Amino acid sequence: MEMSTISPLAPCMNPSSSSNETYFQSYNNHTHMCFNQIYATVAIEAVKKRRLNKVKRREVSADATQNQCAQTDIDKRNDALSWYDRIRDCVKKGFCNEAIRMYYQMQRADIEPDKMVFISLINACRSLSDLQVGRKIHQDIIAKGFEADVFVGTALSSMYIKCGRLDNARQVFDRMPERDVVSWNAIISGYSQNSQPNEALAFFNEMLIQGIKPDSFTVASVLPVCTHLLALEQGKQIHGYVIRSGFDCDVIVNNSLVDMYAKCGYVDIARKLFERIPKPSIVSWNAIIAGYSQNGYPHEALASFHKMQVQSIKPNSITVANILPACANLLALQQGKQIHGYAIRNGFESHVIVGTGLVNMYIKCGNVNFAHKLFQRMPKRDVVTWNSMIAHFSQNGHPDESLAFFKEMQVQGVKPDAFAVASVLPACAYLLALKQGKQIHAHVIRSGFESDVVVGTAIIDMYAKCGCIGIARQVFDKLSSRNVITWNAIILAYGIHGHGEDALALFSRMQRTGTKPNHSTFIGVLTACSHAGLVDKGLKYFECMKLDYGLTPKLDHYACLVDLLGRAGHLDEAYDIIKNMPLEPDANIWGALLGACRIHYNIELGEQAAKQLFELEPNNAGNYVLLSNIYAKASRWEDVAKLRTMMKERGVKKQPGCSFIELNREVHTFLVADRTHPQSENIYSTLETLDGQMKKAGYVPDTNLVLHNVEEEVKENILCSHSEKLAISFGIINTSPRTPIHIMKNLRVCNDCHNATKFISKIVGREIIVRDTKRFHHFQDGLCSCGDYW
Repeated sequence: MEMSTISPLAPCMNPSSSSNETYFQSYNNHTHMCFNQIYATVAIEAVKKRRLNKVKRREVSADATQNQCAQTDIDKRNDALSWYDRIRDCVKKGFCNEAIRMYYQMQRADIEPDKMVFISLINACRSLSDLQVGRKIHQDIIAKGFEADVFVGTALSSMYIKCGRLDNARQVFDRMPERDVVSWNAIISGYSQNSQPNEALAFFNEMLIQGIKPDSFTVASVLPVCTHLLALEQGKQIHGYVIRSGFDCDVIVNNSLVDMYAKCGYVDIARKLFERIPKPSIVSWNAIIAGYSQNGYPHEALASFHKMQVQSIKPNSITVANILPACANLLALQQGKQIHGYAIRNGFESHVIVGTGLVNMYIKCGNVNFAHKLFQRMPKRDVVTWNSMIAHFSQNGHPDESLAFFKEMQVQGVKPDAFAVASVLPACAYLLALKQGKQIHAHVIRSGFESDVVVGTAIIDMYAKCGCIGIARQVFDKLSSRNVITWNAIILAYGIHGHGEDALALFSRMQRTGTKPNHSTFIGVLTACSHAGLVDKGLKYFECMKLDYGLTPKLDHYACLVDLLGRAGHLDEAYDIIKNMPLEPDANIWGALLGACRIHYNIELGEQAAKQLFELEPNNAGNYVLLSNIYAKASRWEDVAKLRTMMKERGVKKQPGCSFIELNREVHTFLVADRTHPQSENIYSTLETLDGQMKKAGYVPDTNLVLHNVEEEVKENILCSHSEKLAISFGIINTSPRTPIHIMKNLRVCNDCHNATKFISKIVGREIIVRDTKRFHHFQDGLCSCGDYW
C-alpha cells in the first residue's frame, strides 16, 4: 500500500467560524457525491433486476398453464415496481415529504420495499435532516434484513452524519460486514465536516490499513483535515499520492492542496499549484486569496481579487470575507468601502462572515463608530462577530465597553468561546474587576477551556493584575501545557509583586523544561530583579540573554537595567550604561534614571535626565513633577516655581492622581481632595479617625512631598486627601471585616501614602493590596511586601 506509513497527528485549535465556511467550501458537496455513487451503483443493479423481472413476467404470461395464484404475485410485483419508481422520482425531484408519505401508503398496501426504495427514503430523510423518520426507516431496514448491505449501510451512515449524529453513523459503519471506498469517503467526510479532524484522519489511516485504495473523493475530503490540523507533513505525503495516482488534474483536489499549503504558511507552493490549474474556479480563487490575506501578503491578495474579476470570475461572499482582512492590514479604507459597496449590491452584507469582516476592517482602519453601527444592524451575529468588538475595546483602553459587550453577547444567547474569554480577561485585569474575572474563570471551567494555553495564560495574568498572585500560581500549576508566553506571564507576575527570588526560581524551572526564553522573558526576569534589589543577579541575567541565548538586548532591556542599578543607588553606573549603550536611549531609559534620582535625590543627574526628557516628551507632566519633587526635597522652591511656569507656558497639565476600587461590579473612582462621592462625609470622617490613630502609633506625615511652600498643617491636610487614602477609607466602610481591599492607582504611590497604608493595615486588621503604575504593594500587619524598596 503506497500510503501505509501515514499516522494520525495531534489536535490543534479549531479555526474561527468565519474561516470554517471557507475551510470546507472545496469539498462540502462530497456527501452528496458519495450518495450519488451509491445510487448509481444500486441503480445499475436495479435495472438489471427489473430486466430480469420483465423476462420472467413474459415467460409467466406466455405460460397459459400458470395458475391464478402466480398471476396475483405478478400483479403485486408490477404494483411494487410502480411504487418504487414513484418514490424514486419524488426524491429525485426534491419532493421528499411526498416520498415518505408514499412509503407509508405502500406499507398499508402490503407491498414489500427493496433496498433501492430504502436508499431513496434514506436520502429523503437526509435532505430533510429528519432524524426521527430516518430512525424509523432504519428499524424497517433492520427488520427486512438490508442493514448488512454495503449500499444501504453507507446511505444510513451519510444520513446520520447530516443529522449531526456521528455516534449513530459510527455504529452503522462499524456493523457493516463489507465497506467499499464510498463507505469510507462518507465517514471521513462526515467527521471532517463536523469539526472532528483527528477522528477523520484516524479513519483515513484505518482505510489504508484495510487495503482500500483512496480515490479523488477521499483525497479531497482528507486534505482539508490536514489543513485543519496544520499537519503539513501528512499533507505532503497525500500530495505525493495525488501525483502518483493521477488526481492532480482534479480541480477539487487541487483546490484542497492550494488551501492546505496556504493555511500551513507555504504560500509560494500554494501559488505555484494555483498557477497550474487550467481553469481556476471561484473556489480556487478564494483559496489563494485567503492564503495571501492570512499570511501577510495583503497586496497580493488584492491583486488576485482584481485579476479574478478581469477573468470574469464573479466574487462571492467567501471572496469578500477573504479580501477584507487584506484591506484592514493595509488600512486601505477606501478599497474596503468599495468592497463594502459590492457586498451591498450583491446582497452579501447580511452574511455573517461578510458582516464580521466588515466590522473588523472598519475597526482596524480607525472608523470604530461606523463599525459599531454596522455591528448593531447585522441581522445575525456569531461568536466571531462579538469577539471583534470585545477584543477591540479590551485592547484599546476601553475595558468597560469590552465587558459590556461580553455580557450582552451572553444575553443574546451567544456562548463565548476561548477567544472571547481570552479577550475580555485583560479588561477585568485593567479594572481590578476580580469578581467578574472569577465568574469568567468559572465559565472557562464549565466550558472545558481550562486546557487552552491562551485562556490559561489570560487567567494567570488577570489574577496577578488583580493582586491574587497565589491564585495565579495555582492556575499556572494546573495547566497541562505551557508555552513561552505562559512562563513569561507568571515570571512577570511574581516580579511586579516583589517576589524576585520566586520569579527567578520559575525562570530556572522554565529552562529545565527546555522552553526557550524570548525577549519578553528577560523583561520579566530583569523587572523581578529590579523590584527585589537583586542587582548582581540582574546583571548576570542581562549578560545571559546575550551569551547563552543569542538575544540582542532591546531598549526595554536597557531601561530595566538602568532601573535595576538606579533603584539600588548605583546612579553613576546607570548613567554609564546610558552613555555607552549601542542604541539611542529613549524616554523610558531616561525616565528610569530620573525616577532613581528622585528616590535618592540626586539633583545633578536628575537635571541631566530631565533635560533629555523635556526634549523627548515635552508634554509629559510626570517628568516635570519628578524633578519638582527633587527640588522640593532640597527646599529649592524657586526652581519648583520655574518648573511650574515652564509647564504653564508649554501648556502641560499635571495628570491628577486617581484611585479605583471595585464594589459589587461597580468601579468607584476617587481624585485628590475629591468630595463628589455620595459617601464623602463618611469617608473623610473615617480618615480623620484613622489619622489620629496612626499618629498615636508613630505615623509622621512626609510633608516634603507637597510641592507648595505653605505651612506644615496645610501640607498635612493636602496629604490626608490623596486619592488612594480616600479609596482605602471607602473600602473599609463598604467591605466586610478581615477581607482584602484592592486599590488601583494611576500614578506611582507616594512615600507618605505608602507609609500611612502600612499603619492603616495594622489598625484595621486588613490586607490592603495597591497596584500602581509600576508594581503591587501588599500591606498587612504594618508591613509591605516590597520591604520599603520600590
